[in-house]
Formats: sequence, structure tokens, C-alpha cells
Amino acid sequence: MKTKTKWLLFIVAVVILLIWTLITVIPLYWMFIGSFQDTKLSATFRPKMIPELWSIAPYERFFEKTAAIRWLLNSLFVSSVLTVTNVFFASLAGYAFAKLKFPGNKTVFWVLLGTMMIPAQVTLIPLYILVINVFNLGDTYTAIILPGVVSVGNIFLMKQYMSSLPTSLIHAARIDACSEFGIFWKIILPMAKPGLAVLAIFTFVTSWNDFFWPFLVTSSTEMRTIQVGLASFVFAEATDFGALMAGATVAALPMMVLFFSLQRYFLQGITIGAVKG
Repeated sequence: MKTKTKWLLFIVAVVILLIWTLITVIPLYWMFIGSFQDTKLSATFRPKMIPELWSIAPYERFFEKTAAIRWLLNSLFVSSVLTVTNVFFASLAGYAFAKLKFPGNKTVFWVLLGTMMIPAQVTLIPLYILVINVFNLGDTYTAIILPGVVSVGNIFLMKQYMSSLPTSLIHAARIDACSEFGIFWKIILPMAKPGLAVLAIFTFVTSWNDFFWPFLVTSSTEMRTIQVGLASFVFAEATDFGALMAGATVAALPMMVLFFSLQRYFLQGITIGAVKG
């Protein structure tokens, strides 16, 4: 009976996973094939899942009617800068909280964690006033990048990971008169490469897909990221569904390539910091 129950549960789990996979994949599949179809076929109520005619005209219209290349470069620049700053500052803070003993260590750490409980919508208006009105940084790369230079979630991630690193190597380096930054740079960072890779990937993906903040602080077409640009294209070309799907495919393709090429790091990100010792 136990064996039959296990097999029954296994079959049920497989069926549920298959159904969920179809629900997830079908919209992506329709977006992809819709980007190679005529606008009327893309917008039809009962679309053909295997189109009879394939065309690259939607991609041509998308790149002709928009500043898509500039939007992609903006997204690449912003995501790259935010990835570098988060990896550097979050790893520094994570090392300090995990391995250094200083007054208020736990207090400061718990205060930082407490800020994660505050919804982002609560701080959005004060942050917008500071960036736009006080510092006068509207419609600049600095306005997009500055609030996300380092996040508390990334600090927590690195603190949990670095807590699992051996402290004996740090003590040995101190005996050899190595500076604290030397210990961090020459010993901690090489040992923390898996954690840093996970942090970099998740930060890049989050930054690439971010919409609301870049939408708030940018006004010119040249400063838009790809996600904001797609939203503006919806309003300007509401009936050109083929070109819109082409733009969505262009925006999603880098993330798909990144995921499939580095999926083992994504899987590590699920369990990183979960096991300590």
C-alpha cells in the first residue's frame, strides 16, 4: 500500500508540474511566434499556435519606430553598474556583519533587516522628492542607479553565505599582518565566488526587469530603459501587436539566455545561506 501511495503521489506531482509548465510556457511561446506574424494574426482572439506565414516585419517596425537600441544599451549600462556596486558593497557589509566584531554589530544588522519590512511604496514618494527636487537628478543615469546601489536583501544574502566560511583562515591572515581589506580581497572574495555569482545574476535580472522607478525618474526617450520603452510603445502604437510582441521578445531574450546558461547558479540561489556550518 505504501508503494502504491508513493507512486500515486508521484504521478499527481508530475501532472501538476506539467500543467503548471504549460501555463507558464504558452504565453512565452505565443509572444515568440506572435513576433513573427502579421499584426492582425497576432491580435486575433483564436491565434494559430503554428503560423502558416513567418515574417520579420514586426521586428523591422519595432526598431524603426522606436529607439530600441538606445533603450537596450541603457538597460545594459544600468544593470551592469548596479550589479557591480551591489556585489562590492553587499560583500563588504556581509563580511563585516559575519566575521568582524564591533559595537552594535547585531543591532545595526537587525535594524537593516527591519527596513525590509517597510513596503517600497511607503518610501517611494520621499525618495522621489529627494532625487528629483532636492538633488535635481531627474532624467539622468544617476537618478536610476543611486537608490539601488546596494540593497538590504543582498547584504543579508552575503552575510548568511560568509557566515559559513572558515574563520581560521582569517585568524591566520591576521597573524601574518594582513590588513582587514587584504583579508577581504585576497581570502574572502575567492572563497565566496559561488555566492557572489548568485548575487550578481539575481541583481542583474532584477535591474533589467525593473520598470516603476526608471519610469518615474525619466522623461526623455533617450533615457528610457527597455521596459519603460515598451510601455511607451504600447501607448503610441496600441494596435501594432506584432511589433509590440517583437519588442517584448527582444527584452526577454537576454534574460532567457542568461538563465539557461547559468541555471546552476540560479538553483544555488534557492538554497544559499540556508545551511550554516
